Amino acid sequence: MENGTNNKVKKMMIIISKANLDNVYAGFILANGARMEGIDSEIFFTFFGLEAIQKEKMDELHVATVGNPGMHMPTMLGGLPGMEALATKMMKSKMEKLDIPPVSEFLEILNASGTKLWACKLAMEMFALDETDLIEELDGVLTVGDFYNRAHGEGTHVIFI
Repeated sequence: MENGTNNKVKKMMIIISKANLDNVYAGFILANGARMEGIDSEIFFTFFGLEAIQKEKMDELHVATVGNPGMHMPTMLGGLPGMEALATKMMKSKMEKLDIPPVSEFLEILNASGTKLWACKLAMEMFALDETDLIEELDGVLTVGDFYNRAHGEGTHVIFI
């Protein structure tokens, strides 16, 4: 406590804008960790992040090898045929050994834990998506303003991934 106020984190609002496997799992793990600590969590999927909640694409996400400094390889090497598939296979194998569930199962776990899952209205319109294209666990479609309104209150943190 500082100056008589409680500075504890009360809500995590996570924005996922990319559908790279590493970005999506980072958001999922942060949201899940928050719930395990008794902290409310919400995930807002926008732009290409919507692929993480599209029934047809969610289990086909990849690791980006080009332009990803975390790969520690030259861009030219990352662009070679098969490199992205190899990196994705390696990451999924490591995650399986750690008992990290696939995207579809992780979304079910997040939903069951109380994490709110939202799709961005504007991005859905841009990509001509309908709610029927998305997972059943989705809590709804929000505008950016709606998302910000949900972020009100002391102790709320917003993370953009």
